[in-house]
Amino acid sequence: MKTLLSLLIFFFLTCHIIVAQSSQNTDTLRVATFQYDLMGNEISLTPETPPLQPIAGAPKGFYTYYWEFGDGAYSKEEKPVHTYRKKGTYEVKLWATNNYDAGKPPATRPQQVKVKKITNETLESASMTEDFILQKNREPIPNEELVLILSYKNSKNYLTNGKIYLFFNEKKYKANNFELSDMRLHHGENLVTEEAVAAINGINPYGTFLASAQEDLFIAHSLPGDSTEKVNLPLTLEESRARYKDWRILNFDQLMPGEERNIFFTLRATPEMLKDTSAIISVRGIYVPDGKYDNHKVKDMEMEIVTSHDPNKMSTSANFINFRTVRNKKFKYKIKFQNNGEGPANTIRLETEVPTMFNKNTIEVTDMYPECPICPKDEIVSYSCIDTTFTNEKAIFTFKNIYLPGSRQENVQEYDSTKGFVAYNIQLNDKIEKRKTKTKTAIYFDKNEPIITNYATTRFLPGISIGAKVGFMNVSARNDYQEFFFGATISPYKSYRGYLQAELLFSTNSYTESRQYTETTDVDDVFTDSYDYDEFSEFNNTSIYLIPASYRYNLNKFLALGAGMQFRWDLVSRQTIETSGEYTEVIRSENFERRDESRDTFTTDEVRSSFSNLQTGAFIDLSAGLVRIGPSIGMRYVHHFSTPNKQLQFYAIWKF
Repeated sequence: MKTLLSLLIFFFLTCHIIVAQSSQNTDTLRVATFQYDLMGNEISLTPETPPLQPIAGAPKGFYTYYWEFGDGAYSKEEKPVHTYRKKGTYEVKLWATNNYDAGKPPATRPQQVKVKKITNETLESASMTEDFILQKNREPIPNEELVLILSYKNSKNYLTNGKIYLFFNEKKYKANNFELSDMRLHHGENLVTEEAVAAINGINPYGTFLASAQEDLFIAHSLPGDSTEKVNLPLTLEESRARYKDWRILNFDQLMPGEERNIFFTLRATPEMLKDTSAIISVRGIYVPDGKYDNHKVKDMEMEIVTSHDPNKMSTSANFINFRTVRNKKFKYKIKFQNNGEGPANTIRLETEVPTMFNKNTIEVTDMYPECPICPKDEIVSYSCIDTTFTNEKAIFTFKNIYLPGSRQENVQEYDSTKGFVAYNIQLNDKIEKRKTKTKTAIYFDKNEPIITNYATTRFLPGISIGAKVGFMNVSARNDYQEFFFGATISPYKSYRGYLQAELLFSTNSYTESRQYTETTDVDDVFTDSYDYDEFSEFNNTSIYLIPASYRYNLNKFLALGAGMQFRWDLVSRQTIETSGEYTEVIRSENFERRDESRDTFTTDEVRSSFSNLQTGAFIDLSAGLVRIGPSIGMRYVHHFSTPNKQLQFYAIWKF
């Protein structure tokens, strides 16, 4: 018995420990660490990342890396080597991004590095191909961090002092896209707290800011923005403040000719961004290289809101469209891809579904990587080009004769060199329906099986439609009933199928009632006074009808059904009562009646009341015409929960 009891106790304790460990492992956040080897002022770094969690059907997962060395320099290599210029203590940070992985990016704790001596005097060579660049380490996922790298360079031949502007959180989105959680400055930049812009002295006639023809690949998949020089800084700032909710202004000093500097911003994507998945959002940087002049550069960097770090994805600026203002507008789509093979890809085909509401013939390719010209029609060429063809439901973009290395190819150190993209604009057809659409892309690398992207979804903003409504009502249970009404409706603009509608109506109604009755009074044991009364009542009311929300469903563009609750209240009610009485004297013992017209009566009374006779009812109705927008007519049956129960409403409505 004791042995059995001991075994049972051991069994339950073991189960409890296993369950507790399982729960602890499930709840534990994944963590990445790194090791470093410091030789004098040269450091070598090696990441240690947790195992990836494969996604069924996705390519093999991998990590990409972003390092900050604590002195203003950074690297995207997996195992970077960096040389510090000065002695000191530096904080090294690592961000590891899990691509094709089901979990969250692992967290990493920074480490302090103490450089005590300078053993390597070799300086790292300049790397910027332009004098102003915006980059990011990953795409934004709701409730996760990303790092924005702002790099600037003095391309002039003299020392400069200037300004940097960063604008974020576009106003077209109701909720903020980002929260700025950290800003790392390494070159004496200082934050300007006031909004005022310093006086501009003029335009610098010396030196120009020419964009490089070749952009660093890490930012090639971001919109390069306007890389030409601008001269009207107040106008640029005014336009930027009209577009973005938040901004930061930084002053910099003593920038040597040819010197490059970096500023790092940590942005946390807000949880509210989840509803905007696949949307294209942007941040803007403005670089004023010399504060004495108005010359400046503008960079708009686009990002796609994603739910996982998948290099093959599709996004659109048409995620929310105002239906009233869509005519002749161009909407942007962007397809990103990455070659995850062990060798280069020479032909990449992107088969993109085109929703029926878009006009395929208006497609215009605006940007791409690898960058190449449009293929000539009906010619076979040996040089790199991109070809665009169409089927009934698809647009097909084909990169021909290119070289895009694979992420698992030997001697490929930079994962970004294996990525590409196509960006294009497209317009809507003339006649479209207001309903959600979605599209995806099948990506073919040479003759391999396709990789299917996420869906890029297009939705329409509800909008507001105001309707003018007039009509009349009939209540069969009342005599001479007449009721005329007018009012307004409010509903989403041009809904495709189901929607909610509210109504407020005012009416005047009149009807009559009549009755006959007899009143008798015994005068004594012999005589009785008898009056036969005819009573006629006329009612005149001013009423209000409230339909707080009814559900309507458009069967097609010409027919619609509706149902809901109706509340009726008489604002002012007036009742006029006319009563005439005919007198008869009755002798009961002889069963004798004698009319006496001289004793007949006639009275008129008036009764007024306010805010009375509240009635509640349910209704169904049918309307025909241009039911989505424009004129239509309809009939509504209302069943009130108090008498009289039945009401018919006939109406005409025009929705704007």
